[in-house]
Amino acid sequence: MKRVNATAPDITIQCVTTEHSVPAAKEIRHWAGAALALDGAGGEVTIRITGAAEMRALNRQWRDADRATNVLSFPLHDADCPLFGDVVICAPVLAQEAAQQGKSLHAHWAHITIHGILHLMGYDHADENTAGIMEAKETALLQELGFPDPYHPGLTTAAAKTDAVQTRR
Repeated sequence: MKRVNATAPDITIQCVTTEHSVPAAKEIRHWAGAALALDGAGGEVTIRITGAAEMRALNRQWRDADRATNVLSFPLHDADCPLFGDVVICAPVLAQEAAQQGKSLHAHWAHITIHGILHLMGYDHADENTAGIMEAKETALLQELGFPDPYHPGLTTAAAKTDAVQTRR
């Protein structure tokens, strides 16, 4: 559910982890604000940076998955309310993923922040079509912000699009 709001977004960052790899709140706000601006979304958003134990508990409670995950989004579907939703990001999972995937941790933080905000805005990756739309928005915005394509590292935008089309066939 995409909700357009004429008010500028109010983004609160809560950091409740001792993980040292968390970017500055100013950067996280910048990435989240850029994602919200894609569809002119606004309202109050809280981004909570947490550890593995809290994320595992949230994932178990809301998705019946007994493991920590990288990001969870909790949209509020009330157009009359200034609250837009909450995003919870698990710092240790992001660090582990970036290392396993050979990605820059900073770029991965930007990607997952944007990914979580797009979920608040109603984007999803439940099937090939919706995944393609969401991934295209993520990739374009990340490249606008100076980050590489998270789905096709090392490829140019044109090459990544060609590769994505061929992969989905």
